[in-house]
Amino acid sequence: MSGPKPVSPAEEMVQIVDRENRIITTVPRREMRSGGHAYRASYILVFNQGGELFLQQRTLSKDMYPGYYDAAAGGVLVAGESYERSAERELGEELGIQAPLQPLFDTYFEDPSNRIFGRAYLCRHDGPFVLQPEEVAAGFFCSPAAVLDGEFQPLTPDSRQVLDRYWRTVRGRS
Repeated sequence: MSGPKPVSPAEEMVQIVDRENRIITTVPRREMRSGGHAYRASYILVFNQGGELFLQQRTLSKDMYPGYYDAAAGGVLVAGESYERSAERELGEELGIQAPLQPLFDTYFEDPSNRIFGRAYLCRHDGPFVLQPEEVAAGFFCSPAAVLDGEFQPLTPDSRQVLDRYWRTVRGRS
């Protein structure tokens, strides 16, 4: 007897939210993208013990920002999922790890094709990582300052916003 057929990413059910981040409906992910609807996502900044950031390069098959560098693991919340559960799931799926999560802040990102209510987390992990081949083409540790200085381009604009806010907060405390 076989289990339920896996759902393709385009058919995953996601919750659409209004301008106050309140759920208004649930639709397949493909409809969320084609309709330009606002949705929820998790972001996890992964640092090693030396303070370097794990930077991912997205595969060319990603539906948003294909081939871009990404400063955060994470992704779209599926219907009924909490931000924290999404972050835990995404760490496991994308990087093959489990790690304690430190909540950082809530954030909102918008560009012409993307509107996201996100929650950012931080975790510490030195690897090794098992990268999900469908989503992550490569990954490596590097200086967060180098990422913010533009050494790795193109960079997903939403993860840049998260990293920039985190970095400004950390630098403000030093």
